[in-house]
Amino acid sequence: MKIIIAGAGDVGFHLAKLLSYESQDTYIIDFDGERLNYINNHLDVITKKGDATSIKLLKEIGVHSADLLIAVTESQNTNFTISVIGKSLGAKKTIARIDNPEFLNGCEVDFKKLGVDFMISPQELAANEIKMLLNQASFNDTVAFESGVFNVLGATLTYKSPLIDLTVKEARQTFPNIDYTAIAIKRENVSQTIIPRGDTTFEMNDQVYFSVPNYSMKDLYPIIGKEQFHIKNVMILGGSSIGEKTARNLGKEKFNVKLIEKNKEKAEALAEELCDTLVINGDGRNLELLEEENIRETDAFIAVTGNSETNIMSCLVAKSKGVKKTIALVENMDYIDISQTIGIQSLINKKLIAASNIFKHIRKGEILEMANLHNIDAEVFEFEVREDAKVTKKPIRELRIPREAVFGGIIRNGKAMMCSGNMQILAGDKVIVFSLPEAIETVENLFK
Repeated sequence: MKIIIAGAGDVGFHLAKLLSYESQDTYIIDFDGERLNYINNHLDVITKKGDATSIKLLKEIGVHSADLLIAVTESQNTNFTISVIGKSLGAKKTIARIDNPEFLNGCEVDFKKLGVDFMISPQELAANEIKMLLNQASFNDTVAFESGVFNVLGATLTYKSPLIDLTVKEARQTFPNIDYTAIAIKRENVSQTIIPRGDTTFEMNDQVYFSVPNYSMKDLYPIIGKEQFHIKNVMILGGSSIGEKTARNLGKEKFNVKLIEKNKEKAEALAEELCDTLVINGDGRNLELLEEENIRETDAFIAVTGNSETNIMSCLVAKSKGVKKTIALVENMDYIDISQTIGIQSLINKKLIAASNIFKHIRKGEILEMANLHNIDAEVFEFEVREDAKVTKKPIRELRIPREAVFGGIIRNGKAMMCSGNMQILAGDKVIVFSLPEAIETVENLFK
């Protein structure tokens, strides 16, 4: 597959990094020679310095034979231009990074006719993820499939969890009436992701990911050692585009939202735009200000300034004041990897979110959704089963599913079903699959 990425910024670099693992024929274009040199030294991709809106340059790298052209520069207008030109020169599919949410929400303009097949907004995706995390506040990672019919939920096991020191098999025998599948474990101070088997033992401080049907979600709280609680009062630090979108989303759902913005002009502009949000002009790092704004009565604290360290430290302060849920926006991938040890409940990263959204256009098979789980080098897929797919030919136990992958559940006619070895997957089913990188190709082939 030939893929051209325009823009070697955060999103472009992370995409190129993921694609380099896939042995795709990947090109990346940017003006910044220093960025391209860094990419050359670290990734197995082809770089080209120059203007990605240049017809001459696009022709030089063979855009006519490109399966996918991804425009993710910092400029929305540039991304549109690149996509339109690339499509007219023969690119099979184009994706543009955009900032204007109007383009995503029922816009009357048919962008496909103009040459833009798909659009993504990292800010919009991050704001949506924040809302999901607040709706499942006791978990630190969450992915919903088919509007929540099936969910992948991540949580760190505390000393209160009755799962600790039980094997997966023993846990199943102890809680036979709760439908869930443990699909992954990230152990403290261990880099490798564990795919749980029957003899795998749960340990304290394990970050465990569960695949759970909607009807069992309330029953999962006791076995992870947590209580279900609802968020009402939310404080947002930072009037960035993500902060603004998050405040707007939460205001529509009747959360009580306060937003703290340091810049006076920006705070005044936000106050005019956000009718359902109390906007405060001040430095959110100031403990006195947080106390004045009743930080101790806040249910959730969301830090989305442009500085990762500020976001992390502010969340730690909020946590020390008794805030139940803290969410920090971070750009440094190293912070994601050590999230279990730094004390923040949920970290979000625009690069990972955007890459997940784009990656489903690269995968084989009928992929409806896919997501990267934080601090785990793996992916969760939702496949729609084709009529003659290999996965329909035999019961699950005879499919030779790699040990590095696990089926998390099936959605059949809109209803959630747990997987068993005797089950036969049918055409039209939607199957949730968790897979480590080395098994992805094998899994995809099952759904071809």
